[in-house]
Amino acid sequence: MSIYWNTRIKNISPYVPGEQPKGQKIIKLNTNENPYPPSEKVIEAVKKAACENLRLYPDPECIVFRKAVAEKFNVKIEQVFAGNGSDEVLAFAFGAFFENAADKPLLFPDITYSFYPAYADLWSIPYRTIALRDDFTINTEDYKTGCCGAILPNPNAPTSIALALDDILSLAKFFEEQKKVFIVDEAYIAFGGSSLIPYINDYPNLLVIHTLSKSESLAGLRAGFAIGNEKLMEGLCRIRDSFNSYTLDHLALAGAAAAISDAAYYKEINSRVIATRERIAKEFCDLGFTVLPSSANFLFVKNKDIGGAKLFAALRERGIIVRHFNRDRIADYLRVSIGTDEQMDTVINACREILNENNKQR
Repeated sequence: MSIYWNTRIKNISPYVPGEQPKGQKIIKLNTNENPYPPSEKVIEAVKKAACENLRLYPDPECIVFRKAVAEKFNVKIEQVFAGNGSDEVLAFAFGAFFENAADKPLLFPDITYSFYPAYADLWSIPYRTIALRDDFTINTEDYKTGCCGAILPNPNAPTSIALALDDILSLAKFFEEQKKVFIVDEAYIAFGGSSLIPYINDYPNLLVIHTLSKSESLAGLRAGFAIGNEKLMEGLCRIRDSFNSYTLDHLALAGAAAAISDAAYYKEINSRVIATRERIAKEFCDLGFTVLPSSANFLFVKNKDIGGAKLFAALRERGIIVRHFNRDRIADYLRVSIGTDEQMDTVINACREILNENNKQR
């Protein structure tokens, strides 16, 4: 705390990112990065861009990236907005579409991406969290109430559970009738669930946001995009251009466009991630873990015999870092990103050892 901080900065609770350890030999499964490298086409594009025009500002309209996205998803380029990772796109969306009205709060789940309350606080947007069911699924009927809009991740994080298409479309229809923006955060949609991008022309209030960090193996490059009605894109541009018009640099634009254009490569590696996820989910179950049904590139698991914090520490002692959230209802769960088959076998063997040691101590 500082006497020089203003009231806004004193009162916010910033998002805490996953640990990025340095100088250690570890198996890093705590931030849902893709275990496979980006496409060679991405590397080539970035190298080429590094040799061209770095003394000049990048294209503020991000045409090359937006054009690739528009072609892939069969939408107009005017329906695509590009940003420095989906986190930036989300931040702009909060600023553009949600009101500061105590009687009409923003709605999102009580267990979800923890950046949402941070964005709401930053923009002074009142919000209300909607409790997940006991099985950690989202009840969409709970969101059909007075509000300034809603945001849902599909699949949800950290629970990994996807919504049925009909359920989420019913919300898009409800909020369209209320003339409120409905954001669907599809950070993990490449690994399961049904995207709402094909429905943006049916619902002018629908904003679908993607990241290239997970499915395109580009967490270190920082690129994301939104797809929706042209008027929504105009609102995002107004926020961006009141903040920083040059959100993506030359290297990121080139790499992101190349990644979007190499669908075959990413379909192959993400299919491998899904296959590993299904195999390892069964192995966790065989060890006595509760495993939530995952449509993401991670698993949300717990064991009845050992608490989440204790298991997290024991795995870390063995050089394996996963994510533990010390929060009500999920403190006994761990979020385990899907790594390579070899890495995941190491995780399963470590869990087996830890459980055996724990049983001997009982």
